[in-house]
Amino acid sequence: MTVTHATPGVVAHPVGTRALVGSVGKEPTTATQHLLRLMRTGATDRAIARELDVSLRTLNRRIARLQSLLGVQSRFQLGVLAAELEWLAVPPRASHE
Repeated sequence: MTVTHATPGVVAHPVGTRALVGSVGKEPTTATQHLLRLMRTGATDRAIARELDVSLRTLNRRIARLQSLLGVQSRFQLGVLAAELEWLAVPPRASHE
């Protein structure tokens, strides 16, 4: 997805998602995936911070870091792009054979 122009209110990223995958390093970590899944539930920041056993300030810094890493300005854009990158996929369970 290469964007040549932007329409106000439309989520867009200036580079394709394939190009972005190589630029995010070791993401998504297990911790990042857990955070994104909690955000997806619609839980409040306070509830998410409590679940992760971190302060609200730390939670907000982690979210801001992810937004910066992915080049997005809102949590909505973060969620859309994380879904496009399949960061929300639940890892397959190990079989107990």
